Amino acid sequence: MEGARMRVAPTVKLSEVDREWLLKQARSGLAPKRLGERCRIVLLAAEGKTNEEIEEDLGVSRHKAGRWRTRFAQSGRAGIESDAPGRGRKPSYPPELRQLVVRMTTREKPDNATHWSLATMAKALDISPRTVGRIWLEHGLKPHLLRTFKVSNDPRFAEKLEDVIGLYLNAPEHALVLCVDEKSQVQALDRTQPGLPLKKGRASTMTHDYVRPWNDHSLRSAQCG
Repeated sequence: MEGARMRVAPTVKLSEVDREWLLKQARSGLAPKRLGERCRIVLLAAEGKTNEEIEEDLGVSRHKAGRWRTRFAQSGRAGIESDAPGRGRKPSYPPELRQLVVRMTTREKPDNATHWSLATMAKALDISPRTVGRIWLEHGLKPHLLRTFKVSNDPRFAEKLEDVIGLYLNAPEHALVLCVDEKSQVQALDRTQPGLPLKKGRASTMTHDYVRPWNDHSLRSAQCG
């Protein structure tokens, strides 16, 4: 028809760096499946194949082939690494729930535990552990990771530390070196100093030493000893 225009698929040209990255993602067993498919589309487009040929080779629709060819031609890697606004699977949980999970994870602790787990958070909010995991992943939260630190006012702290480490590394001849914990299978919940809270991209911190919980039984045991 006179005046009608035929849509021409954009040409895809790859640098060596982009080609290597695309091949790596297309072959990786760890990359998301949808990203691997998009990379294969772009690689075939760079070979000069039409959207119809890509449809036949990969079993995807020519419209999908055209979409990711165009996205890469316009925006490079960033164009295929994420979905366009309005596309992709929508989360099945409301924003209020995400905010609640993040607030509890970063500002609160469960009873009788040092941090939240998928199971304890899911039980507290009556949601599935998978939902908790997705929200943590979205916000870069890893409550199971802790970094310990030690602050001492003892002027001989370094000297004593070297003595203890030296004993482990170079014990006297015919000597048996034992390390005895005060009480096993008990979480030390009360620390001597406050730590930094958990936030995106950073694990929470916790001082190495703790306050020994004295109760009537342990007090009687100490007095008897």
